[in-house]
Formats: sequence, structure tokens, C-alpha cells
Amino acid sequence: MDYRDKRLRSSVHIEVNNKSFVIDTGPDFRQQMLREHINHLDAVLYTHSHKDHIAGLDDVRAYNYLQKADIPVYGLQSTLDQLKIEFYYAFETHRYPGTPQINLNEINHEAFDLEGIKIIPLPVKHFKMPVLGFRIGDFSYITDANHIPEETFERLTGTRVFALNALQKENHISHFNLQEAIEVAARVNAEQTYFMHISHKLGFHKQVEKELPKSVALAYDGLTINL
Repeated sequence: MDYRDKRLRSSVHIEVNNKSFVIDTGPDFRQQMLREHINHLDAVLYTHSHKDHIAGLDDVRAYNYLQKADIPVYGLQSTLDQLKIEFYYAFETHRYPGTPQINLNEINHEAFDLEGIKIIPLPVKHFKMPVLGFRIGDFSYITDANHIPEETFERLTGTRVFALNALQKENHISHFNLQEAIEVAARVNAEQTYFMHISHKLGFHKQVEKELPKSVALAYDGLTINL
């Protein structure tokens, strides 16, 4: 079996100027960080509060221990509110020893500075749910979306590497299907686009890649991109 067809939940690790960030901590967060030998974490950025994007937050405890510091977490207020529910024990007045040490930071649609790095939020819709993608330098990342507003397309201008969700070939209520993702990729016109947040319904990696336009490819677990 092609190793590229063994996919864990979608997340991305970003290193820039010796700073280390992740976008989303799904249920596989611990496994992914161990696999990639990521020994330092400066912050977590959240796209939204669905379980497949937040469930691994508890495992930032290892970085608390190694770094002797809280981990800053950034997200929409609605996302932070859900974290307080899902991981209530990390926010109690009298916390049990060893619980995650998290510093919550509300963001909106405005660009912000994170450890000297400019982060540009990319607002999109996941059916009716507000979700944030993120642009860091020439890299843009949008997951769990089926609508991109015009102002976000403007923020994508000049993107060199674009990561976008493409769930399956059939229509879906809250995700781009393959054809819709291809159309978005053509409009953004990045040097290279990678489709991710792929379900088993899309098909096998080797076959689907034959159907993709030039400069578009499927992402896979462990993919490394240098910009």
C-alpha cells in the first residue's frame, strides 16, 4: 500500500526565523509531533473548534515540561470558549498538578504579530461556521471551508504555496469537493497548491494525482515544504 494513503488528521507545523508553530492540534497531535521530532513549540494557532482540530491540546503538557512555560494559543473567541469547555481542568482556579498550561489569546480578522512573525488570518466559511485560515509569508493554509469571501481572496494574492481542503469528489455541505478546490486553486494561482483534509472517498493518492492540473498535488503525512 502507498504510504501516502495513510492519513492522520490535518495539521501543519511551521518553522520561521527559528520559531515553531502548529496550526491545529487534532487527536493525532502527539503522534505527529513525535514522528517529526519537534522538540520546541512557541504557539498554537486554531482554525476552529471542531474536535478533529482541537482534541490533542492536552498533549502540550510535554512542551510545558520541557520549556518551563505556558503555551500561547490563538483563536477566535468562539474557539477559545470551546477550549474552556473541552479542557475545563486546564482553566480551573485550583488546577490539578500536571494539567496543560495554556495562555489564551483572542484574535479576529486583523493581522497580528506572533514572536516577531506577521500572521494574516484568512476568514472563510465552513457551511455557516466561521473558520480562520492563516497566511505566513508566502504560505497560505485554509482547511474546513466551502466558501472563501472576496476579501480573503485578496489576502491570498501572491501566495507561492497554498494548502487547501479537498474532501471528496462528491458535493459536501461544508467542504470543497475536488472540482471546487481545483477552481479555487486556479483563481489563487499559487506556484504550488496542495490539497489536504482528504477523506477516503477522494480515492488513492497515485490515481487522484493523475487527475490534477499542473502545479496542484495531494499533500501527504510528513510532507516538508521549504520556502
